[in-house]
Amino acid sequence: MSFFLAWELHKVQPLLRQVNIPITFLKEIAMYRVMKLSKRLVLTIAAAATLLGLAGTSYAQAALDNIQKTKLIKIAIPTDFPPYGFVGIDLKPQGLDIDMANFIAAKMGVKIELLPVTSANRIPYLQTKKADLVISTLGKNAEREKVIDFTWSYSPFFQGIYGPKNISVKSMADLAGKTVAATRGALEDQELTKVAPAGTDIKRFEDNNATVSAFVAGQTQLLATGVSVAGVMMQKNPQLNAEYKLLLKDSPNFIGVGKGEDALRTKVNAIIAEGKKSGDIDKMAQKWLGRPAGQLPE
Repeated sequence: MSFFLAWELHKVQPLLRQVNIPITFLKEIAMYRVMKLSKRLVLTIAAAATLLGLAGTSYAQAALDNIQKTKLIKIAIPTDFPPYGFVGIDLKPQGLDIDMANFIAAKMGVKIELLPVTSANRIPYLQTKKADLVISTLGKNAEREKVIDFTWSYSPFFQGIYGPKNISVKSMADLAGKTVAATRGALEDQELTKVAPAGTDIKRFEDNNATVSAFVAGQTQLLATGVSVAGVMMQKNPQLNAEYKLLLKDSPNFIGVGKGEDALRTKVNAIIAEGKKSGDIDKMAQKWLGRPAGQLPE
């Protein structure tokens, strides 16, 4: 029994004694009324929740319709993470993610609005519907899948071996007798340690800047690092004529879509499939990463 019901019965108890009505009888009536009211309340809340759920589903599926109606798609992209997204000398965004965003807009026949985001706010941009898609080197994991949906993968994100074109490295066996710079304890250091043949001289440095500086200065013949670090290095030091050599570990990127936006996700998946078949996705990866996209997960 609720506190308020008990208090009201306590106040009228002297009067009830005068007219000889048992308090237990009134309690039973009161509880019956409360139970009926509670049942009605539960049914009302359930009905409201159902209606809100239906409305939410309808709203959640509105993204593709809205894009087609306005002839505009809003895509969140990175501008501080070469070679995937950065600001060029013309002050315009460029990179693999920007090319992919433009590719999707062109295939949908709509204009595009590019929205610069950071790692911290890219997912909130989807949740608050500021962006229709996020193309910003998003890795897929269980935690993120609770709040957003993902398309098929559109590009690789990997750690690899880089070096000048005049040094031939076709397989891990070719690393024997060569010096390789790596950041101590980094993923590429761990992977290289697993696969490097005997005779490989791995020179470890304390951070990425020191690792890259050692390679640029000629202290090592090769560099083991992530694709983003390598992209910046090659962009700033074209005189090295460096290129991608070998893969150490691959972690593909996916496009983020608002939770429940199945129609838009299906549409983008079809565009990705078309891009794979036509070779456009391989061309983008070759242009920005120095290697084709290859086999990407769906």
